[in-house]
Amino acid sequence: MMLPSVDALAAQVPDGALVAMPPDNSLPSVALAKALIRKGARNLRLLGVPVSGFATDILVGAGCVAEIETSAVSLGEAGFAPRFTAALKAGSVVVRDATCPAIHSMLQAAEKGIPFMPLRGIIGSDILANRPDWKVIPNPFAPAAEGQDGQYGADPIVLLPAKQPDFAVFHAALADSEGNVWLGRRRECATIAHASKAALVTVERVVDGNFLEDERMAPGAISATYITATAIAERGARPAALLDEYGFDQAYVSDYARAAKTEDGFRAWLDREVFGTAQKVAAE
Repeated sequence: MMLPSVDALAAQVPDGALVAMPPDNSLPSVALAKALIRKGARNLRLLGVPVSGFATDILVGAGCVAEIETSAVSLGEAGFAPRFTAALKAGSVVVRDATCPAIHSMLQAAEKGIPFMPLRGIIGSDILANRPDWKVIPNPFAPAAEGQDGQYGADPIVLLPAKQPDFAVFHAALADSEGNVWLGRRRECATIAHASKAALVTVERVVDGNFLEDERMAPGAISATYITATAIAERGARPAALLDEYGFDQAYVSDYARAAKTEDGFRAWLDREVFGTAQKVAAE
C-alpha cells in the first residue's frame, strides 16, 4: 500500500509499539523517525538491529521512547549518542542490553515461526545475569558422559526467545508498482521485515514493473507480501548513506552531535530540522 506522505506512514504506529530499526550503515529511515517525532509518538520500544544510531537518538531526545533493546547506541565517528546518554543518566529510558548475534538470532526465530533460537558465545559474560529471559540449558544432544559436568553439563547452550516486532521500519532505494521494495545487498532488512508483524518502508522513488520477475533485481528485493505500507521520502536515509544513491553526511551528524549536547541545543535542532521542515512543506 502506497501512502501519500511519510507522516501518513508514521500515523500507522501506535504509542507503545515495538519498532525494529536497522543501524546507520544499513538503510535506516531517518525520515520516518522525524515523522514519528512530529506525530508526538510516546512510549515506543525500539529494537536496534543489531545496534542503534542517529534515528534512535533523535527519537529518545524527543521523548518518544520508553525502552531500547540493542547492542550499542552510537553516532560513530561523532561519538556517543548525546540524547540517549542524557536519558540513560536521568533514568528516563529502560535499556535492555544485548549482543549483535543475539538480536539477529531472536529475529530469525520469529522469521522461522519457532519459539526460540539456540546461541553460543555469550556464556560466561555478565549479560546473562541481566537477561532473565535468556535461558541456559544442557545441550540435549551432547553425549551422556558430557552431561555429568556441572549444572548444565559440559556443553551448555543459551536459548533466546523469538522476538517479533510490531513494526519493521527502514528505507529502501526503490519500490515497484506491485509493492515490492528493493534494497540491494542489505539483506538484514529482509530479516526484520520477515520477523515483524508489519513493515513500514520509505523509498526514494517508485518505478513500474515487478522486481521479482527481473533476474537482476529479484535477489535484492523484498516481496510485497512482507511490506505493509510505503511512502516516498527523497533522501529519506540522510544522514546515512543509501547504497550507490548518496553517501554518508558526516557534516550533518557532527552538527547534530554538537547541538544535541544540551537540551536547548537539541530543541533548536528539532525546530529547524524536524518541525521547521514540516512547516515549510505545508506552506508550499
